[in-house]
Amino acid sequence: MTVDFKAEVEKRKDAMMEDLFALLRINSERDDSKADKEHPFGPGPAKALEHFLAMAERDGYKTRNIDNYAGDFEFGEGDEVLGIFAHLDVVPAGSGWDTDPYEPVIKDGRLYARGSSDDKGPTMACYYALKIIKDLGLPVSKRVRFIVGTDEESGWGDMEYYFAHNGLKDPDFGFSPDAEFPIINGEKGNITEYLHFAGENNGAFTLNTFEAGLRDNMVPESATAVFTADSTLAELQEKLAAFTAAENLKAELVQEGDAFRATVIGKSAHGSTPELGLNAATYLAKFLDQFAFDGAAKVYLDVTANVLHKDFAGENLGVAYTDAKMGALSMNAGVFKFDRNSDDNTITLNFRYPQGTDSQTIKAELEKLNGVTKVTLSDHEHTPHYVPADDPLVSTLLSVYEKQTGLKGYEQVIGGGTFGRLLKRGVAFGAMFPDYVNTMHQANEFADVEDLYRAAAIYAETLYELIK
Repeated sequence: MTVDFKAEVEKRKDAMMEDLFALLRINSERDDSKADKEHPFGPGPAKALEHFLAMAERDGYKTRNIDNYAGDFEFGEGDEVLGIFAHLDVVPAGSGWDTDPYEPVIKDGRLYARGSSDDKGPTMACYYALKIIKDLGLPVSKRVRFIVGTDEESGWGDMEYYFAHNGLKDPDFGFSPDAEFPIINGEKGNITEYLHFAGENNGAFTLNTFEAGLRDNMVPESATAVFTADSTLAELQEKLAAFTAAENLKAELVQEGDAFRATVIGKSAHGSTPELGLNAATYLAKFLDQFAFDGAAKVYLDVTANVLHKDFAGENLGVAYTDAKMGALSMNAGVFKFDRNSDDNTITLNFRYPQGTDSQTIKAELEKLNGVTKVTLSDHEHTPHYVPADDPLVSTLLSVYEKQTGLKGYEQVIGGGTFGRLLKRGVAFGAMFPDYVNTMHQANEFADVEDLYRAAAIYAETLYELIK
């Protein structure tokens, strides 16, 4: 049976966009301060999940909500199961938006909203792809299990809970619409390692607090330090102005009683591509490092300014490593917390590492850093993942991509982590095209509207080819 999947998407464009707008209006940032038994990641992610499952119920699917961690529904028949893994949570909106991040707006063909490209837009494109197959009553020999999570951007606690409690056999193969075309069939390992420091410091300059960053997997957009100084406000402002002019940054310094508050504004970016951002924390430390701090503050600022600043490949840290197939290790310094009254101050370093190295090797090098009291690891780690290019799943996905776009398909390995790695035969597939502008985890995140429609058509034909 021949189906014009592009034409079928065209018929459903308005409905798809209406459903997407409704989903984007839900602020589904994780909020641990409001988390409870019924809302494990706060009310926002749970609300998005409930909304999505209600939409699926509307369209005739029998849905399951796994305790507000994740949800699913199935379509088709047969013993073999194709898993689609998407997520409804988003990273914090942060600042610097030209529009309300939770009121979607289309301008010049671009849909602006938090989650438009990561991952609500691609999720909706994939949802409508499956809906087309269902609406047309196309014959299938396999089942599709559409799974949506609510904690992809943080610790993947949603999927850990889902696999432990959903009661069904794991899908045999599958993909996640949460990356790029033509395909992502390899993902680097992912681990966050914490540098720990003491806090006591007393000198001509004393660091009271130093804070930056929202998440391990985001480049800090802003950083603030409160300190006392053997200097005047005018003298400090003059030095800050010279520094920001040289570095092309925005900053502010004000006096608050006996102390000074300095804030530097950088640029956020996804933690897998830290070189695309401007790390406000390392720049602020670079400015402060010229002054006579001592004790733990001196160590903290020295590591931040002289080791971590622009050390995207981990060369200064001594952990740089490159694999011929999976590429180079990358490092993002994501969250900084320092308080002179605390004896446990931290810097989080998020590493995306290829096969050939590992988290313990990285940890051993970090422990050599001067002044670091200890190094600890995050509870969750993803080891490197790769599905060979000759796997039928990979070849089918690339074949449909080539047919619909006229572009050459090729395998890719990324530093970002997707739910594709949850299955041994799992990959990431779209929805961003090779020429897209990456605004994930940034202010003014957007997805090209026509690209979402193009992706929906590719997903529809791909799903049919995999399950017919």
